[in-house]
Amino acid sequence: MGANVKKQNQPGESESQPAKKLTRKEFEDELKKLQIELVKLQSWVVQAGLKVAVVFEGRDGAGKGGVIKRITERVSPRIFHVVALPAPTEREKSQMYFQRYLVHLPAAGEVILFDRSWYNRAGVEYVMGFCTEQEHKDFLRRCPEVENMIIHSDIMLIKYWFEVSQPEQERRFQARIDDGRKVWKLSPMDLEAHRRWYDYSRAKDEMFAATDTSESPWYVVPADDKRRARLNCITHLLNQIPYQEIPSEPITLPKRQSPKGYQEPAWSYRVIPQIY
Repeated sequence: MGANVKKQNQPGESESQPAKKLTRKEFEDELKKLQIELVKLQSWVVQAGLKVAVVFEGRDGAGKGGVIKRITERVSPRIFHVVALPAPTEREKSQMYFQRYLVHLPAAGEVILFDRSWYNRAGVEYVMGFCTEQEHKDFLRRCPEVENMIIHSDIMLIKYWFEVSQPEQERRFQARIDDGRKVWKLSPMDLEAHRRWYDYSRAKDEMFAATDTSESPWYVVPADDKRRARLNCITHLLNQIPYQEIPSEPITLPKRQSPKGYQEPAWSYRVIPQIY
């Protein structure tokens, strides 16, 4: 079964009507329910030996990292692995393009979350001129074949595209500039992504046309509202993977052992200053 926590539209409410902004408490209450379901999913993935790969792509500043953080913060990093590869080395540049990504695909009992993926070639590499026109065309032609190979190896492949509007992307980038805690998140590539909005739009359109297939579809996450995007994406992910809650015995804390004469030593510990 999947997560049974998705809210239904109220009578007279349509998908196109702007939704009331979620309060932090409303968001955290819903997130807690979903994270409990993620823990149940985790147990099922291990017991059933499932292999799950989730691709997160989208506009710069669309909030992919925030969703990944909420997915992973209450589950085991031994089961849920995040893969965020740096720029390829000279050796990796000489390999088959997909090679450095394929080694990170899941084994039985694992969920791999790709924070960016092989679709770099369809996006930043293509737009910024890091690959040739021919390499880009070859990627779009070969990608569905590779993904079919992944799927036919009993790996569940789920792909998300996070879409953000021009005004919201600009607002988020400006917030990074203005906040000393966030300025590190604004890279030169982000600035170029802001400038080349329509180049990225054309690249996204080509990517969808070639790789949004019936076997490996793209799921679009409207991300102008970060809180709703996080809840909606996690809910959708849970509903893509059939799982069951594994019954477990009630857990009780065992009684502590007797001290058997133990006494705290008179040791001068270096306790840090208690400022708060």
